[in-house]
Amino acid sequence: MTRCSRPRAFRRPTLAVLLTLCAAGLLPAAPALAQVPGDLGGSRTFPDQAKRGTLTVLSTVNAEIDGKPVRMAPGMRLLSPQNSLIMLHTVIGKQYVVNYRMEPSTGMLHTAWILNKAEIALPRPGSTAQRNFRFESDADPR
Repeated sequence: MTRCSRPRAFRRPTLAVLLTLCAAGLLPAAPALAQVPGDLGGSRTFPDQAKRGTLTVLSTVNAEIDGKPVRMAPGMRLLSPQNSLIMLHTVIGKQYVVNYRMEPSTGMLHTAWILNKAEIALPRPGSTAQRNFRFESDADPR
């Protein structure tokens, strides 16, 4: 048993009202699906000045690119194939094929992007060592 009826303003809106609000831009549209780069099908774009090499992280401030020592800039960013930030202390001693950018004024490593298999296949200036690089997932499980 209903004691009192709801005022007209609080009744369920009709389809015509909803369509009018959407057309006017007052209701948000359906959310766009985010495109995730890396192994999930998306692709990343890299700056023209980015080079390719094999990065070995020695410490949070020192690294090697193609066997040559390089210092990392204080704000150095290491990005995963999914474009998320990787903390340097978690990858000490590991080796990755990367596209990298050096800071022109100091010569320090500024940004490095860890590449997935599809990105490695694309040509880029730099070392040829990455063609022989094996992913850990490609290794024999024995």
